[in-house]
Amino acid sequence: MKNILLSLLLALIATSSSASQAPQETRAEIETLFQKLQAANCQFNRNGTWYSGVEAKVHLTKKLAYFENKNMIKSTEDFITQAASLSSSSGKAYLVKCGNMPATESKIWLQEQLKIMRSPK
Repeated sequence: MKNILLSLLLALIATSSSASQAPQETRAEIETLFQKLQAANCQFNRNGTWYSGVEAKVHLTKKLAYFENKNMIKSTEDFITQAASLSSSSGKAYLVKCGNMPATESKIWLQEQLKIMRSPK
């Protein structure tokens, strides 16, 4: 019994140590994108339903964790293309609508915001 428990514990440790968070700089950029989504009074469309920026952050944070567990997020661009562009279940593109602006694909909106964030001031 002890051997079984020890084996399970070692397997759990090996599994958890193989997954890694995105680099700190990437995490900071992603958090800033979330803040922009919330601060700009934006809505986020997922599978035909509009959600607030806060609700979008909750959903995308879960997707970020999922892809981090698969070691697929090494950059903010990875986050945008892997987690924040389209629905994993339906394959439909996510949309972002801020104020009176027309809705645009989240991939385009997030890439534009990232470009602005990175541009010299």
